[in-house]
Amino acid sequence: MPMLVRSALTASAAFGLVLASGAFANEGQDPHTEAPAEMTKGEQRLAKLLEGRVAGEPQSCITNYPSSRMEVIDKTAYVFGRGHTIYVQRTQHPETIDDDDVLIMRLYGSQLCRLDIVTTVDRTSRFYNGNVFMTDFIPYTKVKG
Repeated sequence: MPMLVRSALTASAAFGLVLASGAFANEGQDPHTEAPAEMTKGEQRLAKLLEGRVAGEPQSCITNYPSSRMEVIDKTAYVFGRGHTIYVQRTQHPETIDDDDVLIMRLYGSQLCRLDIVTTVDRTSRFYNGNVFMTDFIPYTKVKG
């Protein structure tokens, strides 16, 4: 029985030495939160596009005229529109977004909505390679300044 107590005291003393040595450099931080990961190239590119803009209320549909601009940001988002307001569509699985894919949108009217059928085709082989499960579109509007 005394051996168990000595082991517990030894472990406690060792932990105290680790604390005293400063091994836990993130003192004062919540130990359950992870350090922020580095931004991917796609996230950096999106952040640059969103500079000077403010997010609005999510929308389930956007007007999508044939002349509307769409930008694909690899493994990050689709960006629709230009000028004063742009709309960001991250999809349910943004890691599958690939700028080599061509989006095939089956629209019912002049709007693109989160429940519309969107598929992807490989740009080179022209073979079907997946579906896009859209979420709400987030509008970002330029801040007047």
